[in-house]
Amino acid sequence: MAKESMKARERKRQELVDRYAEKRAKLKAEGDYIGLSRLPRNSNPIRLHNRCKLTGRPKGYMRQFGLSRITFREMASQGLIPGIRKASW
Repeated sequence: MAKESMKARERKRQELVDRYAEKRAKLKAEGDYIGLSRLPRNSNPIRLHNRCKLTGRPKGYMRQFGLSRITFREMASQGLIPGIRKASW
């Protein structure tokens, strides 16, 4: 389970990315790199980190499902993910 402070930091970064996305796209299209450098650093989508939607775990993230590998395995073995059957793991 991720710390609440880390989850809060990620939420704050996501809000900044959403707030400055339009402005960032406009500056990038114009080629105004000085204007881009004046935007907050955390408004860049590169600084976002993928986290499991249920546990907040940053490692072992499966992008297709939005879950960490551990959560995915638990849910698959319980039959909660449609189309996934346990084979030999």
